[in-house]
Amino acid sequence: MIAWIITAEIAFWIVILLGLICRYRFKKTTLSIVFFALTPVIDLILIGLTVLDLRAGTPASTSHGIAAVYIGVSIAYGKTMIAWADEKFQQWFLKRPLDKKRRTGLAKGIHEMKMLGLHVIAYAISASLLYAMIVFIGQLTDTSSLLQVMKVWGIVLIVDAVISISYLIFPSKK
Repeated sequence: MIAWIITAEIAFWIVILLGLICRYRFKKTTLSIVFFALTPVIDLILIGLTVLDLRAGTPASTSHGIAAVYIGVSIAYGKTMIAWADEKFQQWFLKRPLDKKRRTGLAKGIHEMKMLGLHVIAYAISASLLYAMIVFIGQLTDTSSLLQVMKVWGIVLIVDAVISISYLIFPSKK
């Protein structure tokens, strides 16, 4: 199962890199969009493999839960990750200067709250996927490890919320 997650992560970054190469090196914008559109397909394949693995009788494990987390994060943060990769590609390979300025004050707080919103969306997607997996596999296997993944991630989400809110309460100075 872990091998599938690693393969999905590698495939995710390969299709993004291919999309960026097509966009900037070969000036094939439509083809680059096709590559970017493959990222959710990778997620669907991973969730399908996870469900099939569980349905085949493999005991539910933390790695099955991590697969759901990966998919939630990929869907929620996908556009953000592609934009980040696009920016870095332009900076590293096209030698374009980085125009981005470091956020401070209220702008930083607002940005952190937006990122927290994406974190909540990722958590909700993952929790929904895990619940669907639990319902789908029924009583075939013990699913407590799947729920444990969500409990740990719930703690991480709370910590992230506290940190994100702190940027609004105590804005950073320039």
